Amino acid sequence: MQDHFKVVKDYLQKLHYDITHENTREGIFMISKESEGIKNMILGVAPPILIMEQHICNIKNKSETVYRNLLQKNRDILHGAFVLDETGEKVIFRDTLQIANLDLNELEGSLNSIGILLGEYSEQIINFSRYS
Repeated sequence: MQDHFKVVKDYLQKLHYDITHENTREGIFMISKESEGIKNMILGVAPPILIMEQHICNIKNKSETVYRNLLQKNRDILHGAFVLDETGEKVIFRDTLQIANLDLNELEGSLNSIGILLGEYSEQIINFSRYS
């Protein structure tokens, strides 16, 4: 049986991500690469999938307009999507990948997606967290 945790760790190191925390037993990594906008991203190795989550912002004042804008932006995201926590206050970027045949390019594409998203959409995200 393949050691998926080790495979993911090797890929993260090849991609030059800082692994700030890891728990082999729980299958959890926390990674950062601030030049890409990634800070304290959580990766969960949970065969048959790899779960990736990055807290984006908190919504100050919940409104239909904010939620609609987030849903509309999901259409433009290459990999992953915006999701909300149970309270509807925290905006999280989330992606899941099949782990059985995960390769370096696939993981890199998903991780790059958040960098592209933040580059294109950062002003709106800031507005959601400040004024919405």
